Amino acid sequence: MLIDGSIKNYVDKVASKDPTPGGGSVAALAGSLGSALTAMVGYLTIGRKMYEELDEKTKGEMDHNFEELKKSIEKLNQIVDEDTKAFDKVMEAFKLPKETEEEKKNRSQAIQEGYKVALEVPLRCAEECFKVLELQKVFADHGNVNAITDVGVGALLAATGLEGALLNVKINLLSIKDEEFKNKMEEKIDNLLKEGTKLKEELLKTVYQRLG
Repeated sequence: MLIDGSIKNYVDKVASKDPTPGGGSVAALAGSLGSALTAMVGYLTIGRKMYEELDEKTKGEMDHNFEELKKSIEKLNQIVDEDTKAFDKVMEAFKLPKETEEEKKNRSQAIQEGYKVALEVPLRCAEECFKVLELQKVFADHGNVNAITDVGVGALLAATGLEGALLNVKINLLSIKDEEFKNKMEEKIDNLLKEGTKLKEELLKTVYQRLG
């Protein structure tokens, strides 16, 4: 498991001639780190004087988002490893026999299904990173001001994870022939990127305002 190894070993593997771990795995790690930084701000805020001065609704939101961030860390950590295997179905399909017309047809269908499976992992990564951006708002607004830059870095990392994962969705989408599927997926990609970028910019605006 890559996620269980050292940071140095992971970086060395990314820098090696092996194609995995690649951008998808790194995007998931960026999202996980963004979530982790924001969780740290939660630890530095919840239970302290600044937290006790918040209204009950805001405290409840912060408590809830804090727990959700910890779940996001785990989900994105899993994708760090899972992404390296996302393309396996495509590679298996390319190895299928193609002597007869029936075999060619079955192989082609398997390849197409493989590409659809391959984009599911980065899509889940993008959706989770988008969720992290949503969860970060209460910490940008009310988190410990001494750690406000950590919210900013966390937002940048979550946004990087989001866009990086969507790049991997798009490259797999190029090989898919199902136009209805492609159109639906393109719409989802565009919406995630547009709304995710908006969230990131709003978070950074708040961070800079609180920096004074």
